[in-house]
Amino acid sequence: MKGPYDDIIHLPYQGSAVRPHMSARDRAAQFAPFAALTGYEDAVREAARLTDARAELTEDEQSLLDGKLQKLADCAGSHPKVELTWFQADRRKAGGAYVTTSGRLKKIDDYEGALVLMEGERILIEDLLDVRLLEPSPPSDRV
Repeated sequence: MKGPYDDIIHLPYQGSAVRPHMSARDRAAQFAPFAALTGYEDAVREAARLTDARAELTEDEQSLLDGKLQKLADCAGSHPKVELTWFQADRRKAGGAYVTTSGRLKKIDDYEGALVLMEGERILIEDLLDVRLLEPSPPSDRV
């Protein structure tokens, strides 16, 4: 059987005089898969991420929390160490997560309705779920 290129098939390859030789890596890159849906995996991962709904406190739970906040307000001047459980809203989707933060209370900001910790964190009172007084006042410097 005789083909149309039998006369040149065994000749050595001469290369291009105009274009430089392409490396094997560059040639392979031409055939790499194309990601038409850039960011799709991130969007799926974000949609699958679970968040909690904000719990609605009953009247009894709210009055118990109000009592704890009153005790905290009474000793706020001594900067007690507290543990606060509060709802942190998610920035990207509905819902959020309950977070527990420990620190020394700097002040209670009645105007904004927030607890301000010495570390600079501000936690809104409306987001609180629980307040625990860990230490009434900082340890004394006296010997």
